[in-house]
Amino acid sequence: MLELLEAIFLGVVQGLTEFLPVSSSGHLLLGQYFLGMDQARFGLTFDAAIHTGTVLAVISYFWRDLLRMAGAFLRSLRGPNFEERDQRMAYLILVATVPAGVIGLLFKSFFEGPAVRSPWLVAFNLVLVGVLFIVGEVVGRQNRTSDKLGFKEALAIGLAQTVALFPGVSRSGGTITLGLFLGLRRDEAARFSFLMSVPITTAAALLSLAEAFGSGIDAGDALLFVAGSVTSGVVGYLAIRFLLNYLAGHSLRVFAYYRFVLAAVVVLLLLVGVGGF
Repeated sequence: MLELLEAIFLGVVQGLTEFLPVSSSGHLLLGQYFLGMDQARFGLTFDAAIHTGTVLAVISYFWRDLLRMAGAFLRSLRGPNFEERDQRMAYLILVATVPAGVIGLLFKSFFEGPAVRSPWLVAFNLVLVGVLFIVGEVVGRQNRTSDKLGFKEALAIGLAQTVALFPGVSRSGGTITLGLFLGLRRDEAARFSFLMSVPITTAAALLSLAEAFGSGIDAGDALLFVAGSVTSGVVGYLAIRFLLNYLAGHSLRVFAYYRFVLAAVVVLLLLVGVGGF
């Protein structure tokens, strides 16, 4: 029963932090580290399982956009017309997906290693990206829509998504911040970030789940995976709706301040010796 409650708790954390720019991987790692959760049951495979929930949340929220872009992409096979908004968006999303897909596959073992999954690194990244939030708010023109991006700019946002493979950076935080530096409105940067997450997050989650089920999984683990996934999906859908509405009229500074406070708490706990895998 306790493990089921832990799975639901982690699902809530994932659903909130996958889309709010505060780092889902960082929060999951810190939750597991300081609560002493069983890494055999709540490690990277469980992370992948609850990521499927947030992927479904994005698909559920943006299904009309995704269908339009899919149709536009199929039409483009007869000859692309990048003046058509949906065709351009489809190709921008595909270009932005490439860096994380390539680097994630080539360096998968590195990003799963202990050097990366360190609470000290999480604390550092929380502060660093929080500072970038504030700088981006100051220098960003915030007068562009995502369909006006160039393909090189989409590739740059894809590289920002790659940096988020380090816990504490935040995929949405990194991509939204770079979007601000490129002049996107906050809500447009968030929208593009969420849409570009679908291909790479889906592929990564399915690959990890295939590895887990291929090596065998018992009914108890399956129950935990389902509970965490469903919870993360429901909470994630609500988080998407909240953040898009919030960013239409508010800055990222509140998330920066949250990151600073969390980093300070993490460092304090580490210094007094709390937690451990």
